[in-house]
Amino acid sequence: MVHANVTDSRAGLPPRVGFVVSKGVGNAVVRNRTKRRLRAAVATELDGIPRGADVVVRAQPAAAQATFAELSDDLKPLLHKVIRRLEVAR
Repeated sequence: MVHANVTDSRAGLPPRVGFVVSKGVGNAVVRNRTKRRLRAAVATELDGIPRGADVVVRAQPAAAQATFAELSDDLKPLLHKVIRRLEVAR
C-alpha cells in the first residue's frame, strides 16, 4: 500500500519516503529485511518522485514471504499510480 502527499511547505525539497512494517508482517528480523528490500526498491524509483512529496509505503503481511523482485514488481505500479495522482492534483 502506498500513500503520497505534497504540501506547499515542502515545495522544492527532496522527496521523503517512510516505511511502515507492523508486527503482523513478522518478527524483528523479518520486518527489518522487508524494510531493507522496500527501501532498495524505492531507491531505484526516486528520480520519478516529484520534489516536495512525502511518500509512505505500508507493507502487507504477504511481503514477508516475497522476494526482492516480487516486492519491486508490486511496488512500482503502486508508486507510479500515486505519483500520477499527485501530478493531476497540482
